[in-house]
Amino acid sequence: MRRSSWILAMIMCVTVLLAGCGKKSADDVVKDLSDVVSGMDSYHGTAQMTLHTGQTPQEYTVDVSYRKPSYYRIAMTNEKKDITQIVLRNDEGVFVLTPSLNKSFRFKSDWPDNQGQVYLYETLARSIIGDETRQLADDENAYVFDVAANYNSHALVRQKIWLNKDNYAPQQVQVSDANAKVVVDLKFSDFKFGTEFDKDVFDMERNMSAGSTAVPPADSGDAEDPAKQPEKDTQPDAETGETDQTGTLDQAGALDQTATDSSGTATGEESGAKEETAESGTQVGALGTEAAEPNSEDHADQPSEDPAMGEFGIIEPAYMPAGVQMRDMPEVGDSETHTVMMRYSGQYNYTIVETRPLDRAVSLAAGDPIDMGFGVVGVLTGDQQQTLTWMMDGVEFRITSADLPVQEMIQIAASMQDQSGK
Repeated sequence: MRRSSWILAMIMCVTVLLAGCGKKSADDVVKDLSDVVSGMDSYHGTAQMTLHTGQTPQEYTVDVSYRKPSYYRIAMTNEKKDITQIVLRNDEGVFVLTPSLNKSFRFKSDWPDNQGQVYLYETLARSIIGDETRQLADDENAYVFDVAANYNSHALVRQKIWLNKDNYAPQQVQVSDANAKVVVDLKFSDFKFGTEFDKDVFDMERNMSAGSTAVPPADSGDAEDPAKQPEKDTQPDAETGETDQTGTLDQAGALDQTATDSSGTATGEESGAKEETAESGTQVGALGTEAAEPNSEDHADQPSEDPAMGEFGIIEPAYMPAGVQMRDMPEVGDSETHTVMMRYSGQYNYTIVETRPLDRAVSLAAGDPIDMGFGVVGVLTGDQQQTLTWMMDGVEFRITSADLPVQEMIQIAASMQDQSGK
């Protein structure tokens, strides 16, 4: 009897030990995750992203590609509006493309190293590895981490990240606010490491002509590898960073769309039409930055904008920071882009400009893509005076200020997405 009890006790101990060996601790998973990131050469993923930031949920299809060392392609498509935005990074710089509108922005940036993106694997991995207070739950097929949200918005506080137990590929991400309400829900339908890409996937021209969510197909011609493409000479002067008075680029690449007073509020009239610089004869677009010639040859297959679509209703923000009021809405001189200007003053001083721009490619000295939080990628430029630019429904919006925090800019922009023109 004693012998049987002893044998039974030994069996139970071995069973417990084996069960314990089969379950990884949070530290074990973090170590494995670090190894995956350090050995990662490439990946491709497709996901559905639902944003609960407005009155109704907004859904986007996200297609993300990465190749070592720093090539990125992120395409976000709003199926309802049939609009795709693409963020590219290659040897030529960082691009924000809207192929359907034939618009492209190019600038120097460390993106995405300097800001996290919920759809990038590196961002998710860094969030897990860097949070010493992380919590791990063991799901049937996934490791579920609860960690701090390190994104561009103070409204996003926590996030849950589901990683496949077999290969640590992401399955789902939920980002919540301070009230534990899910604001961003990202569900991957496909994610693969070690993806072999066609050599023109990260090429700007190819993406402008393809203009779709999916990774562009291989070209029938011999497209050059972006890693081997020469740098195009479309940058402003490398030493001064200047163009002319119609669109100044300071040393930091800050934009000066209009004359401004000491508070950072625009004071002069702004013309949305293109102007020539006195020295080089190159075009200066509505952003006041050195721009390429109209894209008649570069993107000949893209439809030109219908002139009848020129005028649009004025879209006023539903949100203003405390202590701010609209100062005035000065008339803008004769402008083929139907520019509208609104100036605000008080606790913060800023200007909002709305325009329907002409087709163009814009080259900036410095800037960063900004995830606006409502499925739109904006461009932040400037240093002491900053400008946030974004496109929505064919209209270009710009907020310029010397004292308005970026978070406030984004909140103002978000309050304009559901507004109808007046």
